[in-house]
Amino acid sequence: MKKYLALALLLCALASLSNAQCYVKENKPDTTHCQDDVDKTWHAVGSRWRNSKCYDCDCSGCCAAYTTPVRFPDDCVSVFDPKACEYIVHKKDDPTVICPIYAAIGK
Repeated sequence: MKKYLALALLLCALASLSNAQCYVKENKPDTTHCQDDVDKTWHAVGSRWRNSKCYDCDCSGCCAAYTTPVRFPDDCVSVFDPKACEYIVHKKDDPTVICPIYAAIGK
């Protein structure tokens, strides 16, 4: 019993170190297709797809298809482009000026 408690504590600690941009889905044995949780579309086992929330998926789970900027200049803003599945960081007062990204999480 102590082994399971130690394992549970370890997994909780590791979860806090991750960026939580992936999740795992349960696969039932002998299935030929699975359903995307977001778009409700069906896909063959072994295939890969990108859903409308910019997650790259297969039947065993999904991960964000983008990185999230966490450090950039204070005079800039981060805006998500859902068509390109990416964040654009630009000047707050001039969207045509792209800003540098110093740190990001994900992908």
